[in-house]
Amino acid sequence: MEDLERLLRENAWDRARQELAHRRPFDLAGELTRMEPTTRAVAFRLLPKDLAMTVFEALDPPVQGALLEGLRDEAVREFVARLAPDDRVELLDELPAKVVNRLLRDLSPYERRLTTELLGYPPEAVGRVMSPQYVALKATMTAAEALDRIRAVGPGAETVYTLPVIAEDRRLIGVTSLRRLILADPGERVVALMSEPIAASALTDREQAARLLQEADLIALPITDGEGRLVGVFTFDDAMEVLEGADTEDAARTGGTEPLGMPYPTASVLRLARTRAAWLLVLMAGAGLTVLVLNAFERELEAVIVLALFVPLLIGTGGNAGAQAATTVTRAIAVGEIGLRDLPRVLGREIRVGALLGAMLGAVAFAAGVPFVHLAQGSGLADSARIAGVLSLSLVAICALAAAVGALMPMVAQRVGIDPAVVSAPFITTVVDATGLVVYFLVARLLLWDLLTGAAGG
Repeated sequence: MEDLERLLRENAWDRARQELAHRRPFDLAGELTRMEPTTRAVAFRLLPKDLAMTVFEALDPPVQGALLEGLRDEAVREFVARLAPDDRVELLDELPAKVVNRLLRDLSPYERRLTTELLGYPPEAVGRVMSPQYVALKATMTAAEALDRIRAVGPGAETVYTLPVIAEDRRLIGVTSLRRLILADPGERVVALMSEPIAASALTDREQAARLLQEADLIALPITDGEGRLVGVFTFDDAMEVLEGADTEDAARTGGTEPLGMPYPTASVLRLARTRAAWLLVLMAGAGLTVLVLNAFERELEAVIVLALFVPLLIGTGGNAGAQAATTVTRAIAVGEIGLRDLPRVLGREIRVGALLGAMLGAVAFAAGVPFVHLAQGSGLADSARIAGVLSLSLVAICALAAAVGALMPMVAQRVGIDPAVVSAPFITTVVDATGLVVYFLVARLLLWDLLTGAAGG
């Protein structure tokens, strides 16, 4: 990439063109994404026409939109017209409304109709990313007739490997495959070669449709309207992009930031800061709860100063335990392994897991805590053991509490229509920090009452 950018800076167009022509399209797409906008536009103009189209299709929609700004109007119209309808819709979603209207007017009536049909579906619906270009067969066809239709219609279709079978009124009644047709007797009817269809409504959430396609091991998923009529197909490559986007979004929110919505190299410093700022403000406000708890138990800290030394250990361990539970549960929700009806079972399991982990950590903490407190505070072995016992019991309670909160909050969030990832690791860590300290000081009051009251009296 460095050699390519150097050739472009030196205006060595012929050598740069040769360098570009020998690279694979998806490698070129990655390199163009990492380039500055001006350099990217220059490099793209040097690509041969057919290669340019392939590379353009491999770019993320935000990068496509930025690239079009540097192209002439006739080139823009050509690229947009040659895109598949579902890819075209993804691009148009990234462009201003005025530009979208102009580009739609420049399309042929057929391509405009296909595109506007997809644009009519809600943004998160699978209908928005399905392909309206497919090969549909009738149940009364013979295998030979079906193959003739595939040859006639197939060149313009998204896929010819999964073949929906429809009735006269376009209702989906089955599905077959190219493999079955090729291996069948030419005179055998399609109705004998089809199986029960696995399909989704055009209004189904795109991530749910992608999970269905993945779990059923399908190449393409037929998409129907509200009356069961075939309106498109959702292919495996589009499903992978949907799942990649969903996983990227979940990973961002799990880490306490909003999704970028574009490749990292193309994001500005301002955009990067904007995706993180709101979360940091919320988490900072939540961390204020920890300060309030410490202030409320100030007398306990003054009486047994060594208790303060274990605060970072406890809130760190509790936050980590809650984050682990939240990550596990959020992922299980995303892939459809659990739902709200499983809440009691999940909650009970996570509490037991948290208590078991807390007991293990508590045993280690007690063994190390007794000599540490004895040396740090100069307490007798009996008092040191009691203080270490506070730490040990607190770890059991805090880990159980953290695991319960980590399991509960994502499931409740899903029930009220919030993305479970939004209330995952960072948010739960903040909540557990404050509640964990309350548990710690309450245990300290219970086990160290005489030390606390004696210090206060003194």
